[in-house]
Amino acid sequence: MNQLDLKGRHAVVTGGATGLGYAIAHRVLASGGEVTLWDRDEAGMGKAQETLLAVFPKSQVRGVRVDVASYESVVQASAKTIASKAVDILVNCAGITGPNTKVWDYPVEAWRDVMDVNVNGLFYCCKELSSHMRERPFGRIVNIASVAGKDGNPNASAYSASKAAVIGLTKSLGKELAETNVRVNCVTPAAVKTAIFDQMSGEHIQFMLSKIPMGRFGLPEEVAALVCWLCSEDCSFSTGAVFDLSGGRATY
Repeated sequence: MNQLDLKGRHAVVTGGATGLGYAIAHRVLASGGEVTLWDRDEAGMGKAQETLLAVFPKSQVRGVRVDVASYESVVQASAKTIASKAVDILVNCAGITGPNTKVWDYPVEAWRDVMDVNVNGLFYCCKELSSHMRERPFGRIVNIASVAGKDGNPNASAYSASKAAVIGLTKSLGKELAETNVRVNCVTPAAVKTAIFDQMSGEHIQFMLSKIPMGRFGLPEEVAALVCWLCSEDCSFSTGAVFDLSGGRATY
């Protein structure tokens, strides 16, 4: 593992109890930072805290229960988190896939659920914490999008549309904060095998694998490595940018 320097930095990681969020929290701690996990699964978050502290016993690992789809919940979580320590880094990992079906069969409520978490929730978190960060000497926001937001996966219209929105929001916010010390970027992974696969059909999982020239799924640790570099001082001249992690799938 290459050494990244996040010493003294405090990161909020949404969806931090499992999957990519957990892997990113792990890498932040390994890089000397502190972490506050935001997740709506309180039991899962508590287990994640215990596991992380077992590996990094001298680190600070906090947990705040938050439903990112609720603006009021995000406002409360932001206030509680900032009261503990000012936030330097926000990584937006919380997300859901929605069902795998054609647009004409897509349940309206399922569409709303995906947009509420993947788009509205990310907007709420960026809104609250960018306001806090822009007056500080350092700030980093990293949004987890997807190669589906570039290509558009069949039978995943809501997920693809939501991740395209994440890319667009990242570009806008990056430009808005360009003259501050806050950098805003996103990553677009191809499929990474995590618990989110439980929300997908086997057919859709095989479709995603068939699109990756490397012939394998990404690893959470590979995503965490790039994300944590984007959270560091070394990432100083990139903002509003999109970084691929696609095993060769994305070539533009």
